[in-house]
Amino acid sequence: MDEHSVHKPLLQNGDADTVHDKNSPLYVSSIRWFLKVVMWVSFVAWIALMFLYPSEFGSQLVRKLEQGTSGTVFGITGSYFLLFSGPVVIIAFFSVAHLILSGEEELQRKKTSKHPRFRLWTFPVLVDGPFGVVSAAEFIGILLFVGFIFWAVYAYTMRNISLLSEFQVPSKEQSIFLLELTGLRLGMIGLICMAFLFLPVARGSVLLRLIDIPFEHATRYHVWLGHLTMLLFTLHGLFYVIAWAIQGHLLQELMEWRNIGIANLPGVISLLAGLMMWVTSLHPVRKNYFELFFYTHQLYVVFVVFLALHVGDFIFSIAAGGIFLFILDRFLRFCQSRRTVDVLSASCLPCGTVELVLSKPANLRYNALSFIFLQVRELSWLQWHPFSVSSSPLDGKYHLSILIKVLGEWTEKLRENILSISGEEPPELATQPHAKITASVEGPYGHEVPYHLMYENLILVAGGIGISPFLAIISDILHRIKEGKPCLPRNVLIVWAVKKSNELPLLANFDMESRCPFFSENLNLETCIYVTRETEPPLEEGTLHKAMSASVYPVPSGCSMSVFVGTGHNIWSGLYVISSTIGFIILVALVNIVYLNPSNISSWWYKGLLLLACMVAGVLIFGGTVIGLWHLWERKCCAREERKNDDIKVDEAQNVQTMAHNDLRKQDPKSFHCCSVWYKTRLQRNF
Repeated sequence: MDEHSVHKPLLQNGDADTVHDKNSPLYVSSIRWFLKVVMWVSFVAWIALMFLYPSEFGSQLVRKLEQGTSGTVFGITGSYFLLFSGPVVIIAFFSVAHLILSGEEELQRKKTSKHPRFRLWTFPVLVDGPFGVVSAAEFIGILLFVGFIFWAVYAYTMRNISLLSEFQVPSKEQSIFLLELTGLRLGMIGLICMAFLFLPVARGSVLLRLIDIPFEHATRYHVWLGHLTMLLFTLHGLFYVIAWAIQGHLLQELMEWRNIGIANLPGVISLLAGLMMWVTSLHPVRKNYFELFFYTHQLYVVFVVFLALHVGDFIFSIAAGGIFLFILDRFLRFCQSRRTVDVLSASCLPCGTVELVLSKPANLRYNALSFIFLQVRELSWLQWHPFSVSSSPLDGKYHLSILIKVLGEWTEKLRENILSISGEEPPELATQPHAKITASVEGPYGHEVPYHLMYENLILVAGGIGISPFLAIISDILHRIKEGKPCLPRNVLIVWAVKKSNELPLLANFDMESRCPFFSENLNLETCIYVTRETEPPLEEGTLHKAMSASVYPVPSGCSMSVFVGTGHNIWSGLYVISSTIGFIILVALVNIVYLNPSNISSWWYKGLLLLACMVAGVLIFGGTVIGLWHLWERKCCAREERKNDDIKVDEAQNVQTMAHNDLRKQDPKSFHCCSVWYKTRLQRNF
């Protein structure tokens, strides 16, 4: 421990065995600085264009930029995509390069200040309100969006009034014309908000990794933007419905599907799908009927497809950048979740908690603050549930553990499944391959920076099963102390509140001595436990709950988690993003050159559908090729790791054999030959 100062937060991610030098070469630092400047300039220019667009000056600026770029093979669609979606894609490109160059050194540099300082991302501004706890940075973002909405409504209203006087609309038709214009403007504002809607829910997004915001925190931004976007789209449709009803041809307009211009019927379908998602996502419905919320939220596919049919290709390009990045992430998660994962151990605890130990490859990175999404196919093919990791990466290279509290229907079925497997199988067959649970995993996700290693004093407050990530934190700290790895925490206070005392074995069975026999010399660990729903102390009267009531230990089939996740490998994930984007551009160019331009196709809805199809095909074909190569690389790495482990096992077995031979030679030379044959036979069976 002497080589690592306890007064400096030495952070590690992935393989923490080596401490990297914080001083990067000058050319690397210069490139990173250049990338940051380009990303900031692109972001500021993108936001400025969004703010200016509702004004007359902004519209004229877009038209001039459009004329300067519309002469290419991509036409007006390419111009709008470059102006409104291009910046976020460019930022994603440079984010990949920045993450590759930064690596673990950037993680080590974060928050290394010895003195407290003001941070916009963590300083709370609003604590009790409709948005929950809001930091200073989030509050600034909320003010910017609210300011944009008021500014856009004002700017568009002024333009609508000028249009009324310019076209000299009769007084009888002015109200109808104004209603339709207002509906059009609200739809455009909603489309601009939609450009940000899908960015926070891309779980492995390079953009979220760049600013170090895990998607479980960014999900709240998606919720806020979703409410705002659907409010604008609902008002957009409502204003048109009122205008058409006044004119007396509401049904005719709703069923209209124009080739040139806006197609109304796809817009009606898209709005209905959005309304179903919006209503079921409200807090009362989501809290009491989560499955209804989850299943109806899959209508986002209908919502996006019919939106493209509704507005056409070049208008859809305003929001296409965020949607494309979401498609990238969704396909990557789909490929990762197709693999089944060995459940090495499934245990039912008497407090109503299930512990699962899952197989993982040695090169899959995670830390004690990570979490995964789990699917058990025997229970449901559609439901994915998030669970915090309860084990440290230092507990073992080839497994991770999660704790699941039995609270709902899905978790109750999981517990019954484990108990039935354990109860029906005789003891001698308890390790047969068919006695297992078919599980699939997405992740791990979460902060890439191990923040629990950055502070000398930790206060961990948990309730019930919330102790799960803290078990991983304590285990990680103990392993690092034992192995002499960088670890700053020296004083840890655990405050844990449970309903009943039968939950206490979750912490009581956590064997700290096995992880670090003399941890008390380097770590001051205090625990305060509160039992809130028991008036009598059964533990003090000698009542001790049995730690494990059922367990299943299947024979591993060699199926472990896939590393197909945004945080898995910077170079491969970067190649995936870049190749998919280039493939999308190539496909759009080919469709224009080979099909659209020679055939003089001008239908807006059809061109919007083709644009969306090119986005999906670029990810499937070009990105899928990279994923295939990534899969081969993963298998090669796993095979190399298995050979290395087999060699270690063989060496260990041969050492045991040599020691036994030497002992037998000293004791009975006649029995030496028989014992040697027995050891060779055993080695052949094992390897």
